[in-house]
Amino acid sequence: MTPKERWKAAMAREGVDRLPIDYWATGEMTAKLKSTLGVDSDEGIWSALGIDRMHWVGCDFADPFGDERAGSDIWGVKFRRVTYGAGTYDEAIHNPLAALETVAELEKYPWPRHEWWTPGDVKGECLAQAAWPIQGGGYEPFLLYCNMRGLEQAFMDLIENGEFAECALQHIFDVLYPVIEKTLVAGGGLVDFVYVAEDLASQESLLFSKAAFGKFLKPRIRKVIALAHKHGAKAFYHTDGAAYPLIGELIECGIDVLNPIQWRCAGMDRERLKREFGAHITFHGGVDNQHTLPFGTPEDVRREVRDNIRILGAGGGYVLGPCHNIQPITPVENVLAMYDEARKAQ
Repeated sequence: MTPKERWKAAMAREGVDRLPIDYWATGEMTAKLKSTLGVDSDEGIWSALGIDRMHWVGCDFADPFGDERAGSDIWGVKFRRVTYGAGTYDEAIHNPLAALETVAELEKYPWPRHEWWTPGDVKGECLAQAAWPIQGGGYEPFLLYCNMRGLEQAFMDLIENGEFAECALQHIFDVLYPVIEKTLVAGGGLVDFVYVAEDLASQESLLFSKAAFGKFLKPRIRKVIALAHKHGAKAFYHTDGAAYPLIGELIECGIDVLNPIQWRCAGMDRERLKREFGAHITFHGGVDNQHTLPFGTPEDVRREVRDNIRILGAGGGYVLGPCHNIQPITPVENVLAMYDEARKAQ
């Protein structure tokens, strides 16, 4: 079977030649694997380890401002690369909406325009990668709002300045939704997944109340997913943490795949998730990258892979992978053990 066929069969609860497996990792970890495996490309890793990696396609982008943004991205956010010892990440250091106080000021902000994106040859890209599951388009509005507004103020806005937050989130939607639509139309039905995301929880509890999720996020998430379904694509939804109380809400929105299944977080017991939601969604991820992968033995990793397949993969509806990006401190032998054990599963 091809990787695309494996994904589709697993999601349809049909027979597969082996379990579909995916790969998420930091750049540092990817470089370590390339060195170990003696390959010089990401594709070399996927081939060596038998990974059914999702491929991305998207619209072409032409920024009309060019270098005039003085180090900002198209939303006006400035970042600085920060090294934490075990990994390097881009952190927002300038939040362009931080000083704004009123909706009137917000309306005057120079928002990006969806016309800056043009479809290009999306269909050609899909055809060139026909053996692989294909993702087109992405939607993660509150993360973007946090970068534009500042993390603490963005959350405070949901309580104290809801009109402001709603206005900003609608502006973000008005940019991203048409870009996703252009991608799907240009793909001509060949795009398999749209990436929809918002981290809804910490390790222990929700970051949003159900009321806040229902007011500020759910209506537009539902619209993006409906758009994906209209064009024959599935909704791949990502949320970290203890998201159990909102999984039912996400299913109401129409999600098809839930990632990354951080099962050590509060309420995310694998048996419970499979029992309550397994008939409605496909689970993706599940191999713990906070404890087992970085600090366990290869046999610990193999045991967890087998447990995930037994629990989350019972009857199909599971794509195995790390529960978020494999971190640089992870021993390479543990990563190799994960994929070796997964390839043995039928």
